[in-house]
Amino acid sequence: MTEKVKGLRIYGFGGHARSIADVAATLGIEQLVFADADARDGESFLGCPVIKLFEGDPPDGWQCLPAAGDNRKRQVQTEHIRARGWPLATIISPTATVGIGATIAAGTFVGHHCHVGPMARVGHSCILNTGCIVEHDCVVGDFTHVSVNATLAGRSRLGSFVFLGTGSTVIDKCSVPDETICGAGTVVTQSLAVSGTYVGVPARLVKPAPRRLP
Repeated sequence: MTEKVKGLRIYGFGGHARSIADVAATLGIEQLVFADADARDGESFLGCPVIKLFEGDPPDGWQCLPAAGDNRKRQVQTEHIRARGWPLATIISPTATVGIGATIAAGTFVGHHCHVGPMARVGHSCILNTGCIVEHDCVVGDFTHVSVNATLAGRSRLGSFVFLGTGSTVIDKCSVPDETICGAGTVVTQSLAVSGTYVGVPARLVKPAPRRLP
């Protein structure tokens, strides 16, 4: 169950921010403010203001959720939220189901009609998008995005900074390493050893992940 909050600051104003606002409204959170440096003067969404600067201490009972669809940008937003002293929200749609013993870390969004199975573990500032399935005993690393209608079968594992595209599937007990992209419709039939971009059925590597500087 999502902790009851008086108000929610949504950090960003892209498409995913609108999805967050929709779920927040269904949860009865009436006070919403978007924060986006690229906002136009006077811009609003459903009567909720969009401000340019992320300033000020949190009002009593308010929380904040990072809204970037890009995993790395969402990490930066999360760090900024924490540095500003705002509590990180965890927003879970009332139409989602969360199994017994499952844990969902702060900063994560669980969209409409998602299922998180029993004993699953979902990391910080993840996106579980509309209709996705994270089955029993799965692990989803920090800053990972499970896209619309994607499926993780039981005991599968996603690393951190993974993007699992629309309608893709990871079969049971398979692992996907950090910094990996699985394109829409990809089917992972065995654990992936190398980080990178994968497409197809079964998943095939088309582009290794670039090396990141320490």
